[in-house]
Amino acid sequence: MTVSNDHTSPFAGLQHWYRSPLGRRVAQLEGLCVRRLLSTSFGYYLLQIGLTELWWEALATCRIRHQVLLTSAPANRSAGLTIAGAETDLPLAADSIDAVLLPHTLDFTTDPRRVLCEVERVLIPEGRVIVVGFNAVSFWGLWHLALGSQQQMPWCGRFKTAAQIESWLESAGFVVEVCEHLLFCPPLRQVYGAGCSPLEALGQRLWPFFGGVYVIRAVKRVATLTPLKPAWSRRCPVLPGTAVRPTTRGNDHG
Repeated sequence: MTVSNDHTSPFAGLQHWYRSPLGRRVAQLEGLCVRRLLSTSFGYYLLQIGLTELWWEALATCRIRHQVLLTSAPANRSAGLTIAGAETDLPLAADSIDAVLLPHTLDFTTDPRRVLCEVERVLIPEGRVIVVGFNAVSFWGLWHLALGSQQQMPWCGRFKTAAQIESWLESAGFVVEVCEHLLFCPPLRQVYGAGCSPLEALGQRLWPFFGGVYVIRAVKRVATLTPLKPAWSRRCPVLPGTAVRPTTRGNDHG
């Protein structure tokens, strides 16, 4: 299936930013985290919604057999399956996908809660979703407040906190398993080199919730219903002290 050539898509703009020096460094750190969180996932289909080729290198070691990309922006890669569609109305059957990756999808979609409901619909029971997003409470969140009105990528996105996303996930029927934070340095290209490593380590230890990016893994839980016998089928002894065994038959005395 051919994807739409919609260059106005926010995901196309974000994809372009990921090719910048700072974007490539961010993609590297996010990819390492996502690869680790996916290392215990198995199955047939992993669905990635939004971004394209930069993430496929990070998913190269994934144990899920087939990787599917859903996007409205052009995808420049030769392997895997690419389909066109809207993230708010996934063209996929219910209970058909083993894992879903949302790399900043909720930051740039018009209806993030609708996206999570669609993800819950297409995931199999016990399927996993991994959400990557920019943290509103961080250095990156400050840049978002300062530059978002200028419509610059990625600052024009709708940054949220990890706690808000976790609440939405729980409302959609998920149980949060893991939440990690990355990118404790200011979002400056010259900062993200060897000199940033000490600050990253310090941030992980002292203020882990203020990282510029959160990565959340959640599982789709389906409640197991225990069938109950109808009240009319539970018969009491005819006389006190009489050993009459309850039966599930009806009142047929014939």
